[in-house]
Amino acid sequence: MREHLEAFPVLLMCRVLSVSRSGYYRWVDREKSPRHQKRECRVQQIIDTYATYKARYGAPRIAKELYAIGQPCSVNFVANVLKLQGLKAHNGKAFNYGSHALTMHNVSDNLLWRRFVASKPNEKWTTDITYIWIEKQWLYLAAVMDLYSRSIVGWTLDTSMTETLITDALRMAFERRDIKPGLIIHSDRGVQYRAQKYIDFMRSHDAIPSMSRKGNCWDNAPMESFFSRLKVELLYTQKFHSIEDARSSIFEYIEIFYNRLRRHSSIGYVAPAEFERMTALAA
Repeated sequence: MREHLEAFPVLLMCRVLSVSRSGYYRWVDREKSPRHQKRECRVQQIIDTYATYKARYGAPRIAKELYAIGQPCSVNFVANVLKLQGLKAHNGKAFNYGSHALTMHNVSDNLLWRRFVASKPNEKWTTDITYIWIEKQWLYLAAVMDLYSRSIVGWTLDTSMTETLITDALRMAFERRDIKPGLIIHSDRGVQYRAQKYIDFMRSHDAIPSMSRKGNCWDNAPMESFFSRLKVELLYTQKFHSIEDARSSIFEYIEIFYNRLRRHSSIGYVAPAEFERMTALAA
């Protein structure tokens, strides 16, 4: 009945199916069982993992990733979820790459070469986009990280994955930080990061673009790690019912927990804000 609400009134369906309206509404408002909630959470984890690896992983690899973060499930279950969602890994004969996928404009050299350390703030930044599945729709989170302290210096959340999304995240970072000419900003080769307006915006602040090698997610490992922790520590533990609900929780995670409280092993197990404060005092 719930699937046909747009086509038929509840009263008519109740009469045809010999169901009382009060019974139907009690069923709609019932609390979901722990088992059902766990299943919904696992489905979201599968979709998020598929998106995190940019549709490169099929069921076996997604199952391995979930096992690695302590969320085990069978390969068959993962495969069924992908099938129901119409998702297919871009690694088989059924996937048609087409001529447009081979066209790569505005590709920059890899200036980092996995040297994810910086000698001072605002020397090297890295940026990326991740997908978030909320209430039957995708949200897209773009973030910018300063490799010196691992602080997230800019971010934005939206319902579309466009150059505006990544430009807004970078604009926040520029407004927050005291940057100097020569700042390296690293990303993957996604079409958004190769957009001319985005590159022009970056260069207008005397920043230099850098890009990962084709299909090599480890060339941007710090951002992959950040998105992984965000999902394990926040997104997989809560169910969001609106975009604003998600935005509020992500704000709290990034601005309060991740930047100011969470201890990072790469900077001596202190929070990014504390690390920058300590190094500024020592300078």
